[in-house]
Amino acid sequence: MATVYLALGSNIGDREKNLREAMRLLAGSSVHVLRLSSIYETEPVDYLDQAWFLNAVLSAQTDLSPTALLRALRDIESRMGSKKTFAKGPRLIDLDILLYDDATIGTPELQIPHPRMLQRNFVLVPLAEIAPLLRHPSWPGAVAECLSRSPDRSAVRLFSSGL
Repeated sequence: MATVYLALGSNIGDREKNLREAMRLLAGSSVHVLRLSSIYETEPVDYLDQAWFLNAVLSAQTDLSPTALLRALRDIESRMGSKKTFAKGPRLIDLDILLYDDATIGTPELQIPHPRMLQRNFVLVPLAEIAPLLRHPSWPGAVAECLSRSPDRSAVRLFSSGL
């Protein structure tokens, strides 16, 4: 079983309900959740002309390969009706693989660790909540250290203590 860290985000419709539904569908996709962060309301990054997001991060165990896990996440997004009309745009649900054990993967389809996670407070804040000492061989320090040095100044505020 691999230990994985996944990011969840939504800024269309009932954002909290969307996160809950994604969690329900993950449970039926060979993803066994170990820890779940609080839910954070976060300011959009890059494309700013859109609603604020709800974001959370979870740790889980899975027997799926990285590629099979990515397919499972894309299937959940599709089943929920999420459409990525353009990069960084509004999302009913967005599910991303942040880490897969200590793997480093760089293919056109999949990049692990997630390539921008250390510059995104909407990922680092919930990840630091559940795994502040987590390290990856390619990082300059643990998650909490990376958060303290993050260049991201976008707002991240506690929304709810969990799903």
